[in-house]
Amino acid sequence: MKLFRYKFSRAIFILIAIMFALGVTAFIITLWLTIKYGLDHTAIEAFTIAKYVLLFFVSVSLIIISILLVTRSCYIVGNGKLKMCFAAIPSTYSAKDIDTIINDRTTDRLSVVFTNDTSINVVIKNELYNDFVQAVLKENPKVEYSIRSKTSTEDDDKKA
Repeated sequence: MKLFRYKFSRAIFILIAIMFALGVTAFIITLWLTIKYGLDHTAIEAFTIAKYVLLFFVSVSLIIISILLVTRSCYIVGNGKLKMCFAAIPSTYSAKDIDTIINDRTTDRLSVVFTNDTSINVVIKNELYNDFVQAVLKENPKVEYSIRSKTSTEDDDKKA
């Protein structure tokens, strides 16, 4: 089984860090409010309890989602399957259903095309493209591998 981590851009890492910081800040502020004021905020205690529960839930959710995005976003190739995990959301594809892998060097994209004409873009480091292709070919040797380069002709594109 081979694991290939998502390649996030710097902007996405910054957004994830902001989401994590907002979650931690919201958690600390909510904890401070809970300790300092308790249930004395409003005349109706149920609103205060609901507010605290909601704030704790949202802040912990932001923290967990940001950690999962960084640690659990990957592609796993093995056991006859291609599994794509984005945070805690997995998608599993059978290696037998993979028809073509296209390495488009003009746009620096690696695409996996399935037999039902759906496709996914594989977002990993460019240096890992060959390792990914080899791992998929090990699971299904019938997969066609195509490279589109800046010097390809229209005839080459029609072959793919």
